[in-house]
Amino acid sequence: MSPQPFSILIMSDSTQQPISTQLTQLARDAFQEVFSGTELDLASIEVVQATSSEFGDYQCNSSLSLAKALKRPPRAIAEAVVGLLEADERVSGIEIAGPGFINFHLEDAWLARHVNAAAAAPHMGVPQIGEGERILMDYGSPNITKPLHIGHLRSHNIGSTLDRVLRFLGYAVTADNHLGDWGTQFGITLRGWLESGDEDRLKHEPMEELERVYVASYERSREDKDWLTECRETLVRLQSGDAECLRIWQRFVDLSIEELDRIYARIGVTYDLVRGESHYHEKLEPMVGKLIDAGLAQPSEGALVVFLEEEKLAPCMVRKSDGGFNYATTDLATLESRVAEFNPSKIIYVTDDRQKLHFQQVFAISRRLGHTVELIHVAFGLMRLPEATFSTREGNVIKLEALLDEAERRAGDVVRESSTDLDSAEQARIAAMVGVGAVKYADLSQNPQSLVTFTWEKALSLDGNSAPYLQYAHARICSVLRKFEERFPEADLTGVVPSLGEPTERDIAVHLARFPECLVSVAETYRPNLLADYLFELAGRYSRFYQNVPFLKAPEGVRESRLRLCQLVLSTLRTGLELLGIQAPDRI
Repeated sequence: MSPQPFSILIMSDSTQQPISTQLTQLARDAFQEVFSGTELDLASIEVVQATSSEFGDYQCNSSLSLAKALKRPPRAIAEAVVGLLEADERVSGIEIAGPGFINFHLEDAWLARHVNAAAAAPHMGVPQIGEGERILMDYGSPNITKPLHIGHLRSHNIGSTLDRVLRFLGYAVTADNHLGDWGTQFGITLRGWLESGDEDRLKHEPMEELERVYVASYERSREDKDWLTECRETLVRLQSGDAECLRIWQRFVDLSIEELDRIYARIGVTYDLVRGESHYHEKLEPMVGKLIDAGLAQPSEGALVVFLEEEKLAPCMVRKSDGGFNYATTDLATLESRVAEFNPSKIIYVTDDRQKLHFQQVFAISRRLGHTVELIHVAFGLMRLPEATFSTREGNVIKLEALLDEAERRAGDVVRESSTDLDSAEQARIAAMVGVGAVKYADLSQNPQSLVTFTWEKALSLDGNSAPYLQYAHARICSVLRKFEERFPEADLTGVVPSLGEPTERDIAVHLARFPECLVSVAETYRPNLLADYLFELAGRYSRFYQNVPFLKAPEGVRESRLRLCQLVLSTLRTGLELLGIQAPDRI
């Protein structure tokens, strides 16, 4: 199922609605008044951000789509409503362009008041479109016994950013880290451990030892059919409750979770739930029984499958010929359990696009079982090396911790050179922020659906469209505000509303006003890169502002106005970075 957008919400109180929402309501009211004798599809009338500043600040193209219903030329329709639009205090001018495009120019004083009030409003004026709605999110979901490598980064990054944005929009989110702890790989790992496990290495380097055991056992299973049979038998022993297998397995789980928590702390990822596939093991047989009773699961070559011809999908196996269960069975049981426990309106799964068919099948079966919860699969492209896909089996992974260490080392070189006045502990703290931020942003700044080819140079870039560039902009604003406080200790920016006399000032204000719209777009499209793009553009606009007008040397009044605008940029930049899971240092 393709991700479905969130519906546009028109609220009665417009004081802190996004400007596009306010102008959409204004346009709908104007069209309804002018064409009161005609049935209009008001929901089709929408005002959106202008594609270019030459077309104003916002645009409405609805005159073109309504021409057939109104039996008038689009330009005549636009001319009929323009008077009502121009009379509004939020608008300084309206232009009708081309065949009937309506271009809005915002009134400067109103715009300044709007962005100033938004900064002080709860949630920075971002509409709480999710109030009263619960969403369950399934992301991260690594397999235990394997160290995280950089191929795991995308699910954690994309999922946790969407998690934070949805919470910021008012949704009640339950984030579930659905660990892979019960599948075929554990028969391979357990059998390998029983054969050649090193207890001393497990104590000192647990994940490295478990990875070594898995890779060696997997390679042997490819060449030795008897060994593969033994691995499968070991898995059956585990899933049947064998005491020794369960004891060893539980130890592996505990060690893995301890390691995951340590890495999660470094990359700023937290979960409300951490439940493995094993949590739902007792629900698998009843789930298959339910599918049989509903007439959905049918025998096929010794296995049980659900045929999905109506959905034009391949058959979905829910029980293997040897009596074992698979991912589809587990995900169906998990889904049903989540619905019963949390009653969410949506369940969002964030996984790579190789699982697209799997989730199409699971969602189709869930609907046949009568579940009405909206199910969303946010699929993302793989992260690859220039020469191949990452694979623990092939031994070509770059461990995530090694990447973070290298990122902090490189960032540390920059911080020590640029901040010689800071002590070594503070330099190390900032280097961690910059290094980890660089790694995360290199992923988040790209369309999730794109295939990402990993290179050290791109991941650790400290220039251009990167986290360090945004962090530096944040630190530079903090520096300006510190100098202002030092030179004018009695000054108070509280209550100051910025004036927008310079083009660069107005340019920033228009962009600040679009922050709520950006976050709603992120939630509608499930694309964190839209927020990254917004912040990069904001930092660029601030840079032009900083380079073209004086701040501290400006006349009194003008000086305070510009410093207030700096404050507004600072709070938006910091909030946006926090939503991306990136820390914003006060100095670099």
